[in-house]
Amino acid sequence: MSAIQHQPPAIDQLDQVPSKKLKSDPPQADEALAVNLLRKLPSFKNATLTRTRDPAVINTGSIVVDVGAEYDPERQRFDHHQRGFEETFDSEHKTKLSSAGLVWKHFGKAILSAHLNLAETDPVVDLLYIKLYDDFVEAIDGIDNGIPQFPASTKPAYKSRTDLSARVGYLNPSWNEKWDDQDMMKRFEQASLMAGTEFFNRVDYTYNSWLPARQIVLDALNVRKQAEGGDAQGRILVFEGFASWKDHLFTLEKTIPIPEEEKPIYVVYPDESGKWRVQAVPESPESFVSRKALPEKWRGIRDDQLSELSGIEGCIFVHQSGFIGGNQTKQGALRMAREALQEADPISVGATVT
Repeated sequence: MSAIQHQPPAIDQLDQVPSKKLKSDPPQADEALAVNLLRKLPSFKNATLTRTRDPAVINTGSIVVDVGAEYDPERQRFDHHQRGFEETFDSEHKTKLSSAGLVWKHFGKAILSAHLNLAETDPVVDLLYIKLYDDFVEAIDGIDNGIPQFPASTKPAYKSRTDLSARVGYLNPSWNEKWDDQDMMKRFEQASLMAGTEFFNRVDYTYNSWLPARQIVLDALNVRKQAEGGDAQGRILVFEGFASWKDHLFTLEKTIPIPEEEKPIYVVYPDESGKWRVQAVPESPESFVSRKALPEKWRGIRDDQLSELSGIEGCIFVHQSGFIGGNQTKQGALRMAREALQEADPISVGATVT
């Protein structure tokens, strides 16, 4: 097999190249990742890579990525530069694919199966296939295709050149450096290794950390109406141990039919010191605005003064914004959540906000 492209990817062995071969181009993140992904598959693990723009050589490739001006999965041709190419990951995504996205679209499930030793039909593979595209590959696609992340009219607050695509770019030779094809291939070996290492580290994190946390949130959602000391409408989620819950809650709310009046408002969980927290669910994962903040009269008050004010023993604090509070015990935190649910929202009773 030859993976043939116009950027220099990581290789185990380099074919002899024709005398008229163009000088190698500098590494880019999409090709670096695409080649590393392909090498995860048993059928491509020991494959030889040829770099060329020579059409005659390209035609001999068993699989061709990022060169050749063809997208033909049946013939293993995966270029995205040709006029009229508008392929996306699926109907829900709008970002045009790069070579990395094309490889992930067609081989992602098999790659996950090989890496995690799971059957391709395992529901976990389906879940991670989309999750890894959303969290990792789509950004590579967008940057390589020059698709802005936000409207041009929005001026960034600061500059960031620390993303994977930028770091691959920094492996390119400087304008005043001398280099040859062999040097460029070494640089791309480094780029492909870096891209693949980061990607599969993300796969491992998603499988070993993100996925168990998702199950914890799902379990809590399923029993929230029956949780001791909770809320009969299911508006309080209780975790017996801390888990990263925000991302999962909002994702699961899209897939589980939860009436608006039964959506979680507060989350109760233990902190690292063994005390308990009650946290208001935000309006969105990135929002600083809560669905219902803890009562205004509690905010910025601490310890005995807060316990006396609220009538709840063991209070520790409520943040001045009302997004989080603390109590010495689980039952105390649950009571804070229940009392907060009963507290009238000033906006809902006709208060004027200016």
